[in-house]
Amino acid sequence: MSQLSVWRRWTRRFGSLGPRSLGAGILGLAMILVAGAAQAQPEGESFETWREDFRPRLAASGASAATVSGMLDGLEPNMTIIERDRSQPEFVRPLWSYLDLAVSERRILDGQSARIRVPELDAIAARYEVPANILLAIWGLESAYGQVTGDLDAIQSLATLAWEGRRRDWAESQLIAIGQMIDNGYTTREELKGSWAGAMGQTQFIPTTYMERAQDWDGDGRRNIWTDEPDALASSAHLLGRAGWQAGAPIVVEVRLPDGFDLMDWDPSEARPVSAWAMAGLRPSAERDWRADELMHSARLELPVGRQGPGFLTFRNFRVIKRYNNSTAYALAVAHLADRFAGADPFVGPWPEENVPLTRSQAMELQAGLNALGYDAGRPDGLVGPNTRRALRAFQRAHGHDPDGYAGLTMHAAVREAQAD
Repeated sequence: MSQLSVWRRWTRRFGSLGPRSLGAGILGLAMILVAGAAQAQPEGESFETWREDFRPRLAASGASAATVSGMLDGLEPNMTIIERDRSQPEFVRPLWSYLDLAVSERRILDGQSARIRVPELDAIAARYEVPANILLAIWGLESAYGQVTGDLDAIQSLATLAWEGRRRDWAESQLIAIGQMIDNGYTTREELKGSWAGAMGQTQFIPTTYMERAQDWDGDGRRNIWTDEPDALASSAHLLGRAGWQAGAPIVVEVRLPDGFDLMDWDPSEARPVSAWAMAGLRPSAERDWRADELMHSARLELPVGRQGPGFLTFRNFRVIKRYNNSTAYALAVAHLADRFAGADPFVGPWPEENVPLTRSQAMELQAGLNALGYDAGRPDGLVGPNTRRALRAFQRAHGHDPDGYAGLTMHAAVREAQAD
């Protein structure tokens, strides 16, 4: 079955799922498309050896004896955590499929209901100067408005990751933060539930972020992001505010590129005044004029699915959202969901549905092919990052293609053809 056929099958099966079913739908996709790693024990020390070696370090961080004991006594690894950490999806979900799920009609309706449920939201937004709809969108994407927060033991998950060793320092720092959470009375051992990677609560904070940014909105002495909705939303607002949110500033605008727009000198990391983009012929896709609040700011032009798809001017607040989750798709979903709450129309598109992103194995072939042709894409790993996009754009310039850096089926074929010449 072709890659495009698999995605069409996925869309037919899961495309209409609402947010409460989103996690199950994605899990179903993973079962179809992910080549899971074997549940092999990490080489080297036993879990017990790591645990007892970490025990004095946890105590030295300031954790009380009771907390150290409660966290580590009898603790065993969860081997499925290692499998999740080592497994990499073969298929990469197209941006338009992700947005269909993330900004579904069901998620919009559930968000409107959730807003009624939390009358404190407007006061939270006012205090931290972050729009209520942005907070609502993050809440919806992170936990389906508190419905899907994760049920794994966060301590066991993080301890397993620490023992595995790939991200030991990071995982141990999270465990130390959990010790502080417990000793400060912010949570209890029993409440510490979350995702396989240790993100917790309705806002999916990792422990260090919790200690740095979580808020006690109702003043009860606890920063309860698990069951206290105002605390969770205030915590997200505080995170965004401290990350540099600009009150009243734009986030992202979908744009149309004029037919003659030259990408040869385009740099996706370069911000230009919106007035300069307007002079170059860019216009909002929604058939409207540029607003004054947009023209007074600078923005970057991003083409996440290449020249054949929609373009986006992204502002500073867009990059603040990426501090929450460093993903262009995530930031687009948050901003767009917030706009849809306010009555905006869906993105105009069109999307290059015949030119889907590459699988991991195809991306490795692309990277190896670029390297063989003299364009340094780095070590082939199947992950399309800045080095791959930079090398691909150099190849596109040299071979007469629009240098948009999009690693889709079209460029995979073009690189293979160039190798064969």
